[in-house]
Amino acid sequence: MTARSVTSNQIDLYKNLEAVVRKYAATTFLRPVADHTREAFEQASEFVRTFYGTDVAGCVEVVLDSGCGTGESTLHLAKKFPNVPVIGIDKSAVRLSKAGNERQLEVSAGGSCDVPANAFWVRAELLDFWRLALEKVNAGEWKILHHALYYPNPWPKESEATRRFHLHPIFPTLLRLSPVTELRTNWEIYAREFAEAARVLGDAFSLKFDVELGAFEPQNPETAFERKYKEARQQLWRTLVKT
Repeated sequence: MTARSVTSNQIDLYKNLEAVVRKYAATTFLRPVADHTREAFEQASEFVRTFYGTDVAGCVEVVLDSGCGTGESTLHLAKKFPNVPVIGIDKSAVRLSKAGNERQLEVSAGGSCDVPANAFWVRAELLDFWRLALEKVNAGEWKILHHALYYPNPWPKESEATRRFHLHPIFPTLLRLSPVTELRTNWEIYAREFAEAARVLGDAFSLKFDVELGAFEPQNPETAFERKYKEARQQLWRTLVKT
């Protein structure tokens, strides 16, 4: 199947980007956390505790792979960070069943599997999981070394712009999670908006975010989307936000 490029009635950055980001910088996202995400977060927390062992106290390192889909990107991240637990998160049980959950069942049943011991997947709502993870960060229990956000839904219609992560009340939480947030997308406007929103948020918080934005060509695709986009010769974009 050929990957389709993003089509949108929006030709440049969202016109109200700065106002929206500054508004949410001064507010707190208060939607109740879903029970199933609390349960999933506890499963992830238990995996982290087990990975490090009961003798480890204080802050531990974690990597997050948000919107991991079938879990392929989680496997790549687990190999990049072999000594750190990598948590793949997706809201779709169907997508996770194609990789993460099935492989975890094989491992738990004692079967052979090529899944690294530091990879784990959970089904959860990202916005809720991020808020629970930030509680761990603020409590000094977790240090999230790297946060991967690969090919999120771009919500390309201009009328849907405020559903994009960087134009949503969750954005301040998102950028507080990790000293390194990596966005990948096949829509240049999304990458540019994410970068500009990070700059605006940094200014609102009197923080200095180091923002890198540019086109990139993956030599070895790390997600199914990335592979399709590469095969379709679409230009891909990456935004790195560092603190």
